[in-house]
Amino acid sequence: MTTKSKVKLTVADYLETPEGAGYQLLDGELIVAAAPADKHQRVLGELFIALHQFVSGHNLGIIRFAPSDVVLSDHDVVQPDILYVSRRRDHIRTAANFQGAPDLAVEVLSPSTEGHDRGYKRELYARHGVLEYWLVDPDLETIEVLTPGDGGFIRHALYNRRETLTSPLLPGLAVDLAAIFGE
Repeated sequence: MTTKSKVKLTVADYLETPEGAGYQLLDGELIVAAAPADKHQRVLGELFIALHQFVSGHNLGIIRFAPSDVVLSDHDVVQPDILYVSRRRDHIRTAANFQGAPDLAVEVLSPSTEGHDRGYKRELYARHGVLEYWLVDPDLETIEVLTPGDGGFIRHALYNRRETLTSPLLPGLAVDLAAIFGE
């Protein structure tokens, strides 16, 4: 569900919304999404654990999961399902939110968010310097890894549940997708 307004809202307006309500601010428009389905949450949890173990084990930076506000402009506040910020970019982290693009943004697709995740947020993340963007489809059991290219993100790889995901951003990472998508 999208809440339309005639006026472009700002980060200041966004900060007045109730905490925990699941809002994002995209191009000045308040976006509200339904609570995710069980499979979405299960896949998100498994993927978070795998990424957290790798990033923590190698002292590479921090991993967070939604809701964590990422302020990209005065009219854009997103909450990636998972985000990674490298140690060298830790300066974007504040007590309240992240002030700038994470190194990695991961979105787990759902019917209420897929349009934004594949459309505006993909363009937004590319424009603000996200180094890698993953689109996780829990129904098709795939993860699309996108990296910067001419004019935006390009597909680096598309992995399915029978494969092991690797990442140009995180050398040495190997995620068994059967474990991520399995029950």
